[in-house]
Amino acid sequence: MLGNQTDKGLFSLLGLTSNPWLQIFLFVLFLLIYLLTVVGNVMVMLAVKFNPNLQNPMYFFLSHLSFLDVCYSSVTLPKLLETTIAGQKTISVSGCFAQAFFILFSATAEVFMLSSMAYDRYCAICKPLHYANIMNMAFSYKLVATSWTIGFLYALANTLSLLRLEFCGSDVIRHFSCELPSILSLSCSDTSMNKMLFLISGGTVGVVSLFLTVISYFHIISTILRITSTEGRQKAFSTCSSHLIVVTLFYGTGYFRYLRPSSASSVVLDEMLSIQYSILTPLLNPVIYSLPNKEMKASFKRLLQC
Repeated sequence: MLGNQTDKGLFSLLGLTSNPWLQIFLFVLFLLIYLLTVVGNVMVMLAVKFNPNLQNPMYFFLSHLSFLDVCYSSVTLPKLLETTIAGQKTISVSGCFAQAFFILFSATAEVFMLSSMAYDRYCAICKPLHYANIMNMAFSYKLVATSWTIGFLYALANTLSLLRLEFCGSDVIRHFSCELPSILSLSCSDTSMNKMLFLISGGTVGVVSLFLTVISYFHIISTILRITSTEGRQKAFSTCSSHLIVVTLFYGTGYFRYLRPSSASSVVLDEMLSIQYSILTPLLNPVIYSLPNKEMKASFKRLLQC
């Protein structure tokens, strides 16, 4: 049930700035970022699909990660572009809840996709003789399906709980997108149950996915250190260094944004963190994964020639 300020079924997004010249600059910047994100990640998906040499679990997970990055960027950036250039800083309540759902959905699916990729690297480096049997395509499909399922259930549980809230105070979301903490801060209802659900479910999702990733890398690093040749260590480390960079960027900013105490909240800090994990990380992923990879670069070259 919606209260006084949201009788028209609208929330107002604060956006990034009210300076008209800065708005034009940010519109051009974020439009360029969005286009590069979509083009870069679509090229990764096409490169994996049409290159027979890339038909293995590592690149299978990478193509799904790229698809997730396109989805993640498309949830927030088009609305950010609209509010920046058109001054249209309102969003319907249902649209705001839907945006919050898809942000949680895609972000949670992505952290478990990264965990799946970490397990794939663990099997490749620590169990090379059994890799083909363990990481067969049927098992890879199950890991991808599990990532999507967990993301959907997590997002659904936290978004449905918003429907019982009343919004009778300020209708201004002090952010450029409808992330769950920003929505909860507007409600004049008791949000303690929502916050508890969010903390418990988010903490469980975060701890489980991070534990799977950390334990995989603990075994990977232990195995690499036991390799006697310098060339062998460098080759083994190069296969997982890109993934480790992405994990650090995504987990660090995302977890700090969502799981820190509300007393440590800051509008500017929240916006900077959100820009990092929801806008810049999807842009950087194709670069981080592709530049050190000779097969990916060769596949990109063939795509451009076609």
